[in-house]
Amino acid sequence: MSLPDSKLDDASNTEEKGYYDEGLHDPASEENTLHRGIKARQISMIALGGTIGTGLIMGSGTALVQGGPLGLCLGFSFVGLICFLTLAALCEMSAYLPHKTGFAGYATRFVDPALGFALGWNYTIKYLIVPAGSLNAACIAMQYWTLSVPLEAWTGEWLLHFVFFANLLGVHVFGELEFWMSTLKVLSLIGFILLGIIVDLGGNPEHDRIGFRYWRHPNGPMGSYLLDRVHNEYLAIFLGFWSTLTTALYSYIGTELIGVTVGEAQNPRRNIPRAIKRTFFRILVFYIGGVFAISLIVPSTSTDLFVANSSPAGAAASPFVVGVTLVKIRVLNHVINAIILLFTISAANADLYIGSRTLYGLALQGNAPRIFTKVNRIGVPWTALLSVTLFACLTFLNVSSSSAAVFAYVVNLTSALGAITWMSITYTHMQVWPLPLCFMNALRAQGISRDTLPYKAPFQPYGSWFTLISTAIITIFKGFNTFMPFTTGLFITAYIPIPIFFVLWLGYKIYFRTRTIPPAKVDLLTGKREIDEEEERFLVKEDLQKQVRGSMTRRWQKLLDLL
Repeated sequence: MSLPDSKLDDASNTEEKGYYDEGLHDPASEENTLHRGIKARQISMIALGGTIGTGLIMGSGTALVQGGPLGLCLGFSFVGLICFLTLAALCEMSAYLPHKTGFAGYATRFVDPALGFALGWNYTIKYLIVPAGSLNAACIAMQYWTLSVPLEAWTGEWLLHFVFFANLLGVHVFGELEFWMSTLKVLSLIGFILLGIIVDLGGNPEHDRIGFRYWRHPNGPMGSYLLDRVHNEYLAIFLGFWSTLTTALYSYIGTELIGVTVGEAQNPRRNIPRAIKRTFFRILVFYIGGVFAISLIVPSTSTDLFVANSSPAGAAASPFVVGVTLVKIRVLNHVINAIILLFTISAANADLYIGSRTLYGLALQGNAPRIFTKVNRIGVPWTALLSVTLFACLTFLNVSSSSAAVFAYVVNLTSALGAITWMSITYTHMQVWPLPLCFMNALRAQGISRDTLPYKAPFQPYGSWFTLISTAIITIFKGFNTFMPFTTGLFITAYIPIPIFFVLWLGYKIYFRTRTIPPAKVDLLTGKREIDEEEERFLVKEDLQKQVRGSMTRRWQKLLDLL
């Protein structure tokens, strides 16, 4: 689709006036840039299984103890709604203008370069930390079997021999590897959910029909978190529920991966909306279904659960392991723990990928040293990848501190950094009244109907407002337990990302004297023609391939659509 010359002139004038960040003109050559090598089936499965990681599989045990079975399910349901609305807002922008600088590029382009700078570095910091958390979770899984092997040995094994080299081999290898690992994760989680229901209904060696026993006193339905400190049963129940929101937030963080892969996705205008449209059902089935199954087979009073910063070494990494152990199903606990190990390694693999691409995108915009724009001949930003890998060595902190303590720090940092990312995404997209800002206002000011977009986010503009306000409240109050009693390490990790974000935002704004971009000046056109033409070429090529492959492709696509 070609654009009118007048519109192109407007885009050019916008750039001259400083409203448009030159980093969005991809300076890398075709031979030295990211490759669009992630296929439709891969991006669909990565979106489905790539974000099922340590939060759901391991952190849910902490949420069960603190919030009880009902509090656990309510917390994951509420944050799941926030997650879906955030992804829908991101999808509307990325389907319209899919580019290689991620959602920090949208903040730069639609709101203010200062916001894009702060968001980009906030997300980069998150993915300098998260791989260490996933690798630490892998060590926790290994400690279930043996405590005789030093933690640093397991850390080095997973970090260097698997995760780093899997990313170094290129996006084709990463896409295929994550496709199969995500497939196994999805099938395993479905199996876990079915196992939980079968065990609950009496399908266990004890022939014990559990039913909703663990939802009743003395185990449930709500937890009594910090009751010995607040001395008020109702307040303790509320604090238990509120604590589940932090764990749920940590569990869902990473679902925005789809906004990073858009730079390397084939035909993103079609595949990104497809992936995100299914998100609601995936949240309902995998996240809420998963924690519901856990609440049925594991009592919240169990001392075998892995609980944040208080678990002894060798504790079961996942509530599912505890569940099958309680009903005396032999061997299966080891099988489940092995699958949990796969979950954590897959999460670390995806974390390293996202971190390196985010750092690359920052450098492409000129917001990070240019050395991070270096890409090898197979499209891997190797300098960015190496830097993120070096930060993953933070995992070795578990040598001096316990793995459970390190896990608690990672949950605090990641949930805060991720919440700031979600708020920035929704702020970039939302219709800010009465202020004339952001993507939706720019569309209105320039006469572009949202009905013409490849994907239109539902429940707008109220959805983005609900997401922004809810996430902000959770972020502000999520560290309440660090004051009971005051714990320096937990307090710092719970709140330090907030001042860092504002220092980055205001520092950039003051130093470069950037201005908020008026809606009429927001650049909604640059790069659109190239994407339209690339999409047309891809569709023609895909039609030819379909004619050759025949009905097998259609059957495979129908299977993916069901997921």
